[in-house]
Amino acid sequence: MTPETGWVPRWERHLTLPPGTVHARLGDVWRAGSVGAIGEDEVRARVATDLGLDASQVDAFMADLWREYLGTPNDELIGCVRGLRRRCTLGILSNSFVGARERETASYHFDELVEHIVHSHEIGINKPDPRAFHLTCDRLGVRPEDCLFIDDAEVNVEAARGVGMQGHLFEGNAETVRRIERHLEGRL
Repeated sequence: MTPETGWVPRWERHLTLPPGTVHARLGDVWRAGSVGAIGEDEVRARVATDLGLDASQVDAFMADLWREYLGTPNDELIGCVRGLRRRCTLGILSNSFVGARERETASYHFDELVEHIVHSHEIGINKPDPRAFHLTCDRLGVRPEDCLFIDDAEVNVEAARGVGMQGHLFEGNAETVRRIERHLEGRL
């Protein structure tokens, strides 16, 4: 899970807006951007209009958004995944936001770790919708029952189990690495 940086409350204080105003005004933008219904230019235009920001303020606002969105890499888990590529087929299913692929690739090179990355903003579907899991399996050429799905949100883990995948709630690296090993050894 990406830790919250507090950027939204900071912007609300800076703009002297009541708490919750940014999400109230931009909630439909966040939803539309998460399924690719709008592009980055429209996001920027809506941020400017809905919050009354000039171009330099929009730049700063969006930089704060991406800083939190990208978070910091979990180097230990990334190292584990890098070592798995020879042993199994790997994919990422991400509830994302328009522009995420380019920024994630530039920052973390996830595209070098896995065979496919499925972003919600590119397929028009967010987890926990079962169609997102099925589409990911199709792109990877695997059956749901052969997959171990790892996520930090229980609702997504339960949805994955609902389509026949094995599910693991990420709560820390050590247990997650052990769960991956058990899966690969056939000890589900």
